[in-house]
Amino acid sequence: MICGRRKTINPNPLLHYANNGSQFHTQKPRPNERPTPPKLRRRIPFVTEVKTVEDPEEALSLFHRYKEQGFRHYYPSYAALLYKLARSRMFEAVETILAHMKDTDMQCRESVFIALFQYYGPQKAVELFNRMPQFNCVRTIQSFNALLNVLVDNDRFDEANDVFGRSYEMGFRPNTVTFNIMTKGWLRKGEWGKACEVFDEMLQKRVQPSVVTYNSLIGFLCRKGDLDKAMALLEDMGQKGRRANEVTYALLMEGLCSVEKYDEAKKLMFDMAYHGCKPQPVNFGVLMNDLGKRGKVEEVKSLLHEMKKRRLKPDVVTFNILINYLCKEGKAVEAYKVLFEMQIGGCEPNAATYRMVVDGLCRIGDFEIGLNVLNAMLTSRHCPRSETFNCLVVGLLKSGNIDGACFVLEQMEKRKVEFDLGSWETIIKFACIEDKGVDELMTVLTSS
Repeated sequence: MICGRRKTINPNPLLHYANNGSQFHTQKPRPNERPTPPKLRRRIPFVTEVKTVEDPEEALSLFHRYKEQGFRHYYPSYAALLYKLARSRMFEAVETILAHMKDTDMQCRESVFIALFQYYGPQKAVELFNRMPQFNCVRTIQSFNALLNVLVDNDRFDEANDVFGRSYEMGFRPNTVTFNIMTKGWLRKGEWGKACEVFDEMLQKRVQPSVVTYNSLIGFLCRKGDLDKAMALLEDMGQKGRRANEVTYALLMEGLCSVEKYDEAKKLMFDMAYHGCKPQPVNFGVLMNDLGKRGKVEEVKSLLHEMKKRRLKPDVVTFNILINYLCKEGKAVEAYKVLFEMQIGGCEPNAATYRMVVDGLCRIGDFEIGLNVLNAMLTSRHCPRSETFNCLVVGLLKSGNIDGACFVLEQMEKRKVEFDLGSWETIIKFACIEDKGVDELMTVLTSS
């Protein structure tokens, strides 16, 4: 038995499609005849331009401007605009565009609705799913699964379970992804028995469990500390022809680390290769995170070095683990060097990377380097927390960098970030004591 329940039937083996030896031939060009070059997809001017526009209001104006100039918008133009508006949560504008698409009897692709579900939230996603046929769009199991996932991810599991129960009635045959979503929902509620019932139902309906299915179950058991049962599931995967991936091993390693079995977790990582799965950054990350929690930052650095020795390129998450623990240890300047190192190596920092480094530098009072990192962060189109902005302004003022403080205030104004009361008090005190550059500072403050 898989999950300690009734005996399950063995699923059919996967069908393998092989070339039967027949060859595909193309007609050879005649002598002196040039082969016809492949046709390139014609670029649509509006789609190309709207992708470069950051402001959704400007994107909407651009759409109307093209229309006024006689440009006829087709589905790709509408889809590009809808993505832009939905990301900015301009739902009224989204509905206006959708209404126009419906009035023009345009055939819409399912993918645009699946994307809108993510932004709309559960209630509106259900409504939009029900309206999809009005847009000449055939609903498939893909949009059904997307809706189910939105409900589960937004803690509307009872609704998700009801929708799942009506799947056949609605004309959808649940597939592996469908069952995986329901398994995830039951496990989030802590219902191990119900998750096992879903697993058994998969097998009864000849739906093949995937590595994601097993990972959900193994992850739950590891979080609960039931490592013996988790390891048994790993064995069961192999027996059913499912090869564990790096995430499977990372979950088991996390489980071992959570019960203070770091050495066993490390051994498991190096044993992975013998089972046909090469260790990946996520596996090293588990060990690095456990070491960092225990204050062993030097060993974290050693593991990063070990990755490089194995010609395994660290990803942004791996670097972020090291940066996080360096900053917590008060070594923000060293974290700044790691940030520089990852950029040189071709790994793009994300918002979390920049935020940790800026916040770490503020905590140790190195506001000049903090300002440099802020500049790089804004150039990369990431934004720090409001507390970071406030801290930088106050810190730069106290260190005498009025120009730097004014620059940060201007960036706050552009992004409509509020200045907190404590920072106002500090600035007023500073203005009363200092004389130099205060006029410029107060000009910036009163104009914001």
